Amino acid sequence: MAEIEPYENAMDAIPGAHPYPRSSRYHDAEIGIHRQPDGTEVRYIKRRLLPPLPDEGDTQEHTVSTGERPDLLGQRYFGDPGQWWQIADANPVLDPQELTDEAGSTIDIPLAGGFPQGNRRG
Repeated sequence: MAEIEPYENAMDAIPGAHPYPRSSRYHDAEIGIHRQPDGTEVRYIKRRLLPPLPDEGDTQEHTVSTGERPDLLGQRYFGDPGQWWQIADANPVLDPQELTDEAGSTIDIPLAGGFPQGNRRG
C-alpha cells in the first residue's frame, strides 16, 4: 500500500507554491524552516505583523448590532465570512470577538483596495 505524502512534501514539489490561499491572512507571510537535531526540516509560518492602521478614507464606520459576529460582517462587506480578519486588522483587536462584543460600538471596515494586505509595518 502506498504511503500518503504529508501536505508539506506535496507543496515542496510545486516551485513557488504557498501553503495558504490568496484569501488567507497568512498568504503573504514568510515561511520559515526549522531544522531539528536529526536533520528533519519542519516548516512554520513566521510571525505576521499587522499592517499600518488605515488612514481616514480607507475605511467606513459600522455600528455593531446585537447578534452580529465577525464572520457575518466578513460576509456582509466582502462576500466571504472567512475575510473577518480584514476587519480585525483595521481596528486592530487580538480576539475577533472583541469586534462585536458590545452592541452600539463603532468599528472600522476597510474599503476595497484602501487597506494594504501585503507586508506589515516593521
